[in-house]
Amino acid sequence: MSRVICDIPLNRVEGDLEIRVAVEDGGIVEAWSSGTLYRGFENLLTGRAALDALVITPRICGICTTTHLNAAARCLDEVAGIVPPDNAIRLRNIALLVEHVQSDVRQAILMFLVDFANPAYAGRPWFDEASARFAPLAGGSALEAIRETKKILEIIAILGGQWPHSSFMVPGGVTQMPNIAELVACRALIGRFRQWYERQVLGCAVAEWEAVDSLDALEAWREAAPSHGAGDLGWLLRLGTDTGVDRIGAGVDHFLSFGLAEMPRESILRRGAETHVFAAGSVRGGECAPLDGERIGESIAASHYEGYEGLRHPREGITRPRAPDGDHGRYSYSKAPRYAGEPAETGPLAEAVVAGDPLFADWIARRGPSALAREAARLTRPARLLPVIDAWLGELIRHHEEPFIVHPSGMLDGEGAGLINAARGGLGHWAKIECNRIARYQIITPTAWNGSPRDDAGVPGPWEAALIGTPVRDPGNPVEAGHVIRSFDPCLVCTVHAFDPRSGASGTLRLGGG
Repeated sequence: MSRVICDIPLNRVEGDLEIRVAVEDGGIVEAWSSGTLYRGFENLLTGRAALDALVITPRICGICTTTHLNAAARCLDEVAGIVPPDNAIRLRNIALLVEHVQSDVRQAILMFLVDFANPAYAGRPWFDEASARFAPLAGGSALEAIRETKKILEIIAILGGQWPHSSFMVPGGVTQMPNIAELVACRALIGRFRQWYERQVLGCAVAEWEAVDSLDALEAWREAAPSHGAGDLGWLLRLGTDTGVDRIGAGVDHFLSFGLAEMPRESILRRGAETHVFAAGSVRGGECAPLDGERIGESIAASHYEGYEGLRHPREGITRPRAPDGDHGRYSYSKAPRYAGEPAETGPLAEAVVAGDPLFADWIARRGPSALAREAARLTRPARLLPVIDAWLGELIRHHEEPFIVHPSGMLDGEGAGLINAARGGLGHWAKIECNRIARYQIITPTAWNGSPRDDAGVPGPWEAALIGTPVRDPGNPVEAGHVIRSFDPCLVCTVHAFDPRSGASGTLRLGGG
């Protein structure tokens, strides 16, 4: 039995990611995930005015920029002790969900499905057609995805003045209410995008997809009409099953969601005591529990940081980088977030499982998590979100004269947390404000959860664990490992940020993502 250590370079991920694996008998038996750039935004924020967080944190990433703004605004809402009015919640949520929709479609088609045009699959009967559809910057689906997701982002520009890096969310609400004509224009944009998504991606109407509530129903749906198999979702299911992507990438079987899209107090979408479109919580071994923010902690045992041992809650977090000085078990500039002391997967699949989505609950119960399940959850999430966006735009038109902001009274002072679901999963901002100045700021991103290194107990992070058992048929072209990692939609530009390899010290700021 030979053991070979391989470094796997990965492109088509946001930011700089290095994966090292140990391969025995053609399969991965151990993996190490390294974020190679130092994360510096927490230290950059310290000492600045509280509202500077609304300008600086959206620039952490050019993909989920609106999400960081939303988390920062919610964090400062809590510091101020303010609950924004319903119109502000609707406007914040619409921008957030639009960003989710464009990210989901772009990632699935431009970063995941493109792997099926890899020469490793050249002998498959579907290869030529898959290449014509998904080849980078040339495939028909790839070009359409770029064009259509660009159009839907106009909604954020209308609501927030620009995309990326808008700053229209503030403590207590938003800076302005769009006029009726602008809201009508947003509804038209959503309507056109939905028509394209139903035709090109789903191959059916959203209402028809909503009836797919189990694996058996999914198989029946695939056979029900030629258009179902002809859509990008149909291609994903076909290719993923044919290549075994449905049997790799299981991960940790612990799912975490911070909740997606807080419900306004008055909304036609509210059902009973629901607080979010997708509920917050955790699922471990099939058991669901409410989210408890006090159970979040971070380890730096395998990270290039110093300052403490064991787990520390981000409210008391320290981001003190150290230059790499040999092995010593440290190999990443990502910290290792843990929930209830354990690694947890976050993202569209976790979101669906925690929310009790019947299709993905059945998928996990019968087949377990996989790279294909993870990607299918991402590509179908817009089917749930597009009707929600349209409904809230309609409510904004009907309630147009109602308030959109509650101004803070006095100086910001205190502690707060903004926990939301970004496109890639749970995102948290924690701040301590003293006399309107940031005394401490800590951020845990979705990729920090999913791509974390080992913790103090030596337990690997979710995608380190998901790689174990993955076959590597050709070490020079490890497409199988790429399927697993990309199913988590890595975004290292959010997770780590600045490092000068010439000196081994923090230095050059590298921005990415947009």
